[in-house]
Amino acid sequence: MLSLRDLADLVTKKLQKDLFVGAELYGKKDDGLYPCRVLKIVENGVGKMQYEVALLGENEKITENAILHGEDLVWKKTPFNRKILKSFIRESTCRSIPWVLHEKLAQKHGISTDLPEELRSKFFLQGGQLVNRTKKRKNENRNNVGEANGESGKSKRNKGEIGKPDASKEENNQPEDEPVKYPIDDLLVKPGPDDPLFTDRPSPSRDFNVPMDCIGDLLMVWDFCSSFSRVLNLWPFSLEDFENAICHKDSNLVLIVETHSALLRILIKDDGEYSLALQNKKRKSKISLITWTEYVCDFLEMINVTELCSCMTTIKRGHYGLLDANAKLGILRELVCHALETDLIRGKLDDLIEQRRALGATVRGEALEYARKKREEKEQLKGESNGLEVKENSMESTGSNPHMAENGEENGDMVEEVISSRQSNAFVNRKQLNGQSKKGEKQKLDPKVEAENITNSNEKEAQKQLTGEKKEDQEKKSKEKREQRKEYFKREMEKRSIRTNPLGKDRDYNRYWWFRRDGRIFVESSDSKQWGYYCAKEEVDALMSSLNPKGERERALQQQLEKFYPRISLELQKRSKDLAQKIALEEAVLRRSTRVRAPPRENPANAFLKYVNKWKED
Repeated sequence: MLSLRDLADLVTKKLQKDLFVGAELYGKKDDGLYPCRVLKIVENGVGKMQYEVALLGENEKITENAILHGEDLVWKKTPFNRKILKSFIRESTCRSIPWVLHEKLAQKHGISTDLPEELRSKFFLQGGQLVNRTKKRKNENRNNVGEANGESGKSKRNKGEIGKPDASKEENNQPEDEPVKYPIDDLLVKPGPDDPLFTDRPSPSRDFNVPMDCIGDLLMVWDFCSSFSRVLNLWPFSLEDFENAICHKDSNLVLIVETHSALLRILIKDDGEYSLALQNKKRKSKISLITWTEYVCDFLEMINVTELCSCMTTIKRGHYGLLDANAKLGILRELVCHALETDLIRGKLDDLIEQRRALGATVRGEALEYARKKREEKEQLKGESNGLEVKENSMESTGSNPHMAENGEENGDMVEEVISSRQSNAFVNRKQLNGQSKKGEKQKLDPKVEAENITNSNEKEAQKQLTGEKKEDQEKKSKEKREQRKEYFKREMEKRSIRTNPLGKDRDYNRYWWFRRDGRIFVESSDSKQWGYYCAKEEVDALMSSLNPKGERERALQQQLEKFYPRISLELQKRSKDLAQKIALEEAVLRRSTRVRAPPRENPANAFLKYVNKWKED
């Protein structure tokens, strides 16, 4: 039984030996190594494989053919590296050591699921699962020992619960459950007794105006126009206005005309294929409300997509509004794809990348500077504490010097005592009297000194409190400044976002998208055929509480939702307020007298009809 690394190495060696038609390698011939390509596999009677190869010269031109043995062929590089093989092995197997393939995968490729001869003595298959014979035998022995002990009924029951596996598992001969390390693949997660109470996942709204298979194109085109609105010189518009404009039947709707014109101007400025096509047709570079359809038809002729070219006759007749939403969004999708390849958009992307790098460098620099200051403060505090310890030690040493002097005097007295006992006694008596007088003086002076010491200590404590309060205030202010700087850098990074990525996936591989310019959370099915959205804060809360963090995908999705939750909830609250205002305005319009009818453009639902491009080029 091999480990994952050994198995990957074995597969790599096997792939290097097994060559296939079309493989490009190096062939050994005439003591030289030449690039070649396998043309045919030739089998000889001995069982060794030979390969007909084409030796390649410059520009991969075939110079000659030759038949070489397998040992004469060397790979330019291995077909798969170890990292790819390891991930492939993990995804293809449901158990390691011994490695067991997924049942569906084995059936798909016709691989036998029977145990090899060398493993049958150690393992056996029971109910589609691999059971270890030795582990099962140990469990049975443990159960027999527990039953044989002459203990009370309660202790027997307790021992049976601890040592004996489940009766259902014993009957089915299933192995004991090993503790699972989470997170794991979401589809393998099973409900457990320690799980919190998960709420039902709310069903997303699906009341779109455009067909369901167009939602992806609708979001992509709108997000591109919103992200590069300054470069396109196109005043931003909401997703709802864009959706309503796509479904409208007016052929010269300002929002649609300006969107097409802005994308076409980018292609004209690029001096690429489209610009050359216009020069050949002697078109003017200025696009107007009357001629914009001609430029769209020129673009459709250039890309030559059969599904879209069939719309040219309708557009040339001036009936662009009669096209279905699929065709309108298909044209805009192709325009966006070609605009992304222009030097102007690529240059803007490069500028955004450089600006993001510069912002990241400043963030890292400030973090390093803050860490350096903290280290210096710690070192300074350590130095001050060491200095105080040195002063205390010096004070203690000076305070002990009088005792040393007294000891010296006592030693002198001992010498004089040897000379004359009377003189020494008199000297000692004088010394005791002097000591008593000194003590009396000290006692008289002590109250004054104590009072001074108390006042000094109070002043020091007050100063310490003031300095401590000042330090706390400074720390609070610096912390607030740092938080403000962090928020500032986050906003600046978001302004320079390069692309919109999904928040994550749930257990069924449904993707969740959040566009900061719209506020809603969109849900895309795994096959991209179904779309929905959440537009209320309560729905987002229910979604978050329905995610199981034991699964890899749902844990990552939950973390992203928690990260952006304040902004998502704020945008959704703004959106709900705007919707309430729109509904109130609509009701006010309906309550008007039938004699004075409001024009259709005053209705909030028709706000897209009032669109004006304030950034339009002259």
